[in-house]
Amino acid sequence: MSSNPYIGARVGFDAERSVVGPFTGVAQNLGTPLTYPAIIATFDNQSDTAVAVGVNGVTWKTFAAGEAMVLDLRANHGNAPTYAIDAHTQFTVTASAGTGAFFLSINYAR
Repeated sequence: MSSNPYIGARVGFDAERSVVGPFTGVAQNLGTPLTYPAIIATFDNQSDTAVAVGVNGVTWKTFAAGEAMVLDLRANHGNAPTYAIDAHTQFTVTASAGTGAFFLSINYAR
């Protein structure tokens, strides 16, 4: 048995979620709710318009056209190894017109 505290948890890759433009101007589900608690989420606006991301019905952040962000909830975690986005969280996107797509990729600990 190893004394390395980082061995024992392995990464899992959840299905990529996406919404393809043209966008409708109303909130659209960004795929299905999360299956597992997410520890890393990659948000990627590959469209030519600003896209507002909502979490469980609350607008969280607006991504400019072409903007991407990696949200790593375990980086520099100190004593918070369980910091994660809850399973069953539903993300939505809201934008008007535009072409391209918005993607969300999730990694989880298993």
